[in-house]
Amino acid sequence: MNVTKRNIGVLGAGTWGMALARMLCVSGNDVQVWSAIEKEIDSLSSTRVHPNLPGMKVPDELRFTKSIEEVCKDKDVLLFAVPSVFVRSTAAKARPYVADDQIIVDVAKGIEPDTLYTMTEILADELGKEGGPKGVRLVALSGPTHAEEVAVDLPTTIVSASPDMEAAKFVQEVFSNSVMRVYTNEDIKGVELSGAMKNVIALGVGISTGLGYGDNARAALITRGIAEIARLGVAMGCNVHTFAGLAGIGDLIVTATSMHSRNNRAGILIGKGETPENAVKEVGMVVEGMNALPAALELAERYQVEMPIVQTVNAIVNEGMDAAEAVRTLMDRDPKNELPKGYEKSTHIANRDCCIPHSGIAEAVPGEGEGAAVFLFCPKNQKYLKYFTKIMPERVAEGKCFWYTSFV
Repeated sequence: MNVTKRNIGVLGAGTWGMALARMLCVSGNDVQVWSAIEKEIDSLSSTRVHPNLPGMKVPDELRFTKSIEEVCKDKDVLLFAVPSVFVRSTAAKARPYVADDQIIVDVAKGIEPDTLYTMTEILADELGKEGGPKGVRLVALSGPTHAEEVAVDLPTTIVSASPDMEAAKFVQEVFSNSVMRVYTNEDIKGVELSGAMKNVIALGVGISTGLGYGDNARAALITRGIAEIARLGVAMGCNVHTFAGLAGIGDLIVTATSMHSRNNRAGILIGKGETPENAVKEVGMVVEGMNALPAALELAERYQVEMPIVQTVNAIVNEGMDAAEAVRTLMDRDPKNELPKGYEKSTHIANRDCCIPHSGIAEAVPGEGEGAAVFLFCPKNQKYLKYFTKIMPERVAEGKCFWYTSFV
């Protein structure tokens, strides 16, 4: 439970940023919110009400600013709460003002299409450019969390994920209170991948609902959807257990079943015959599942992972395929085993002290060889690398990195 007053800067005044800002303020912290939209700051400052969170009163103690320099200055935590498409540009604006060793929490969910970076990877890349801070400590905060519920103090759980466990535990302490329970997880890649991919599956569940299909179809899409996400995650070096946790199946359930979910609502509208463009307009907010589709498809191709639900959602949203026909095509695929090889035997060992020296093992090519594959997580570069055990025992001993094994 947080009992120490912290100085917190929040970048982004959307529903999630403001719900968290209010919660942190009510918990006794000194909270300041910045937005790139000056009219938004003027409105929130004067009315103390967010237009998309009508049940939430903004505390008088919560401060606002139009200066990104001011929101970054002298803060214990910086909370990035802008939509995924604005994370890089916001980081670029903030870069000159972020302190060395700053703890930065990201709550956006998505994958950058061009680089296939997660949100914390984008922050590491952008803040690491010339003139940026040294040694920033990145944490992803993700889980089954609707802003509408957090805004009115309904019980919620969430995951603080980072290979820097000290930073993850600090964030756990700051964000914990009687209505918010925070768990830690070292598998930041798995947590962020879950948060991005679940929006695509939720979009598909919404389409199914809009077509008039029932609970059977909804349960099937959620269950097989998390199987697709887990297969991709393990191929990328993530811990399989993450996908059975709050950031995995937990977040997928809440996003795919609630009318608070903009992805679910947009999918329902598409299933009823609306164009994707009109569905987004009617929802009135960013539909992250649509933004995540190109990256999801590219990741599936890169790691040679079958993701038929993701491919079907893309066919409907981006290729104009009739939704009912797309579902029939999905159902008519060749029979499969429910538990294929690839992710059920993964293990996870961690040491975050340093990074594997990559020289001497660069010749290892993912996909070659037989037996156990080894995935190395480099905290410095925030990337996973895949090698095979026949060349790795001495390297693992030398390197002290995160590493995962799975049978391929």
